[in-house]
Amino acid sequence: MYARTTTIHGTTQAIDDAVAYMRDEVMPAVQDMDGCVGLSFLVDRDTGRCIVATAWQTEEAMSATADRVRPMRDRLAAVLGGAAEVRTWEIAALHRLHEAPAGACARVTWLRSDPERADELLDTFRMGVLPRLEELDGFCSASVLLDRREGAAATTVTYADRAALERNREAGAAIRERASRESGAEITDVAEFELVLAHLRVPETV
Repeated sequence: MYARTTTIHGTTQAIDDAVAYMRDEVMPAVQDMDGCVGLSFLVDRDTGRCIVATAWQTEEAMSATADRVRPMRDRLAAVLGGAAEVRTWEIAALHRLHEAPAGACARVTWLRSDPERADELLDTFRMGVLPRLEELDGFCSASVLLDRREGAAATTVTYADRAALERNREAGAAIRERASRESGAEITDVAEFELVLAHLRVPETV
């Protein structure tokens, strides 16, 4: 499985318009494309940072849709008033304990490591991180997106609501720091988002 992410640092006043555009126009169009296995939309209403993630059965299916999604991406960037940063990833791991309900929130952590240690990072996630996350009240799911060539990764941990996200902030930081030490990965950024659209049908990989 593969994913394409689009990150836009937009204006906070445009968030609701962006959500409506994603829900009413982008999501139905993308989900109708061959090989698509869903879409999610994360928003930070305090900073205006938004992340669209689309998931695909194969790298070929993802690449084949690039020209079709570009106009929608450009329109979303125009709505938000920001530039779009696009990345492609391997969906290296996904574990879903519960479906994300309405009001779910997520914490995304970006990491960088030696490309040759990618499997070590995944092993740390599967054996060291997931068992501890499952113990946290309100935990729904966790995933790892991986760019093996650059040694980059992005992990997303989803909680049932804002209260659970905030309640587990300290515990999440401890898990994150320990995993970073064990895998030799550098944490480059951490951000919290509202999960406004969650329509990913990616199968369990852990």
